[in-house]
Amino acid sequence: QVQLVESGGGLVQAGGSLRLSCAASGRTFSSYDMGWFRQAPGKEREFVATIRWSTGTTYYADSVKGRFTISRGSFKNTVYLQMNSLKPEDTAVYYCAADRYSTSQDITRSSAMDYWGKGTLVTVSS
Repeated sequence: QVQLVESGGGLVQAGGSLRLSCAASGRTFSSYDMGWFRQAPGKEREFVATIRWSTGTTYYADSVKGRFTISRGSFKNTVYLQMNSLKPEDTAVYYCAADRYSTSQDITRSSAMDYWGKGTLVTVSS
């Protein structure tokens, strides 16, 4: 069993910054492609950013490109999301996700992910 645990959410004013962290624990035998998705109230879950563990290749949603940065931690299966210049429309529950076999061609799709965290709430006030 693999668990993903997020941390770092909170309340911030528009223009501010937050850093989200995610760590996998449990029976983690390999390195996973990992990333972040978010769900705003009344909306569907959407892709934010993902990273391929083997190459470090990153992918970003257009809405966050240039403001958010995803990175791998020094420990296996740890990932961060640095969020700068936050906007009220970034308010959402942010979920960490991992692709168990890291073989999906398109890791911007939530269907590519096998493991999910419980989410951390980010609220951006105007």
